[in-house]
Amino acid sequence: MPPKTGTRASTGAGDGIRSRPRAVLPALCATQITSWGVLYYAFPVLLPRLSADTGWSATAISGAFSAALLISALAGIPIGRILDRRGPRAVMTTGSVLGTACVLAIATAPNFAVFIAAWLCAGVAMAATFYPPAFAAVTRWWGPDRVRALTIVTLAGGLASTLFAPLSATLAQHLGWRAAYAVLAAVLALVTIPAHALSLRAPWPPAPTTIPAPGAEHGRTPVARTGPFLMLTAAMTLSALTVYAVVIALVPLMTERGATPTQAAWALGLGGLGQTLGRLGYAPLARHTGTTARTVLLIAAGGATTAALALVPGPLPLLIALSMAAGMVRGNLTLLQATAVTDRWGTRHYGRLTGLLSAPITLATGLAPFTASALAEPLGGHAHLFLALAGLSLAGALLALRSQPRE
Repeated sequence: MPPKTGTRASTGAGDGIRSRPRAVLPALCATQITSWGVLYYAFPVLLPRLSADTGWSATAISGAFSAALLISALAGIPIGRILDRRGPRAVMTTGSVLGTACVLAIATAPNFAVFIAAWLCAGVAMAATFYPPAFAAVTRWWGPDRVRALTIVTLAGGLASTLFAPLSATLAQHLGWRAAYAVLAAVLALVTIPAHALSLRAPWPPAPTTIPAPGAEHGRTPVARTGPFLMLTAAMTLSALTVYAVVIALVPLMTERGATPTQAAWALGLGGLGQTLGRLGYAPLARHTGTTARTVLLIAAGGATTAALALVPGPLPLLIALSMAAGMVRGNLTLLQATAVTDRWGTRHYGRLTGLLSAPITLATGLAPFTASALAEPLGGHAHLFLALAGLSLAGALLALRSQPRE
């Protein structure tokens, strides 16, 4: 167990002495569940009712959501630099306040222009509250023990869809989509604003001054412009487009195969439980595989589960099991992204390099809802869409073979 706030704990040779505030891990666990649940996983569940009630097309609504994620990708780069210098408290607290205001604006939007403007602002809130700033906090405070701490945070974050997909469906069924989003905004405010403001107050440790890892920036080509960094970014971007398009398209795929909207929401939610279970296996996997092999294996597994969802028509329990398997892979991919920079280039510029790595990944995540909605019909249904997405994951796995820096 980490020492209490204000105590100092050694994190190993070369990394100096770090302050590990006791409240950080439980706070980030709660805020990741809530932020992802309200700002991300509620959307695919509420989308059908939202479209039916407003008359706006599902493609246009998905485009607004995609635009939010695109804004999140762009905002993540400067936010990463701020995190490196000043720490996560101000960034994540401000993001929570902004996210609450944006969700309320979405709930009360009188027209599509206001709706899309609210989602664009929500994109900035996503960049300030989702995994990247939480990962930066854990990586700096926990140092060499970061994998254990990151696993704890992402184990909790994986429950976001498990809790909020069924909750959103129930709220929408009884209250309508607008009231559902209003309730979710209240939950977001009550959980995340005080948790970020009160639990991230410890002094921000200085960046480590260790000898750079192989391939780190030390006077020649910047890491962000090297071939391995570009290959890693491309591979994980293709993987992200696949796995998050699957998240958005899983509900319509299930309904095409005879599931009710509530059953489809539970399938999505149980996929989140799969994320949590899958993350329990990341640390053993990391101990027994090399960095590149692990990257290739997990990206390829994402493609395999996507193909399985495309090819297996039923029954419903089997489809739910496949959704959980896809969630297990998705959970490991989150940890893979969290450790990709440190495994290859060390921790000194973690916030900036992770911001650069995350930007195209978040762009792909942002394009996923629009891509899934726009391509399903031209491709002949969601099963064919899933097959095409599986092909993208295979291409990503091949690119990942070139992602290891030279000594």
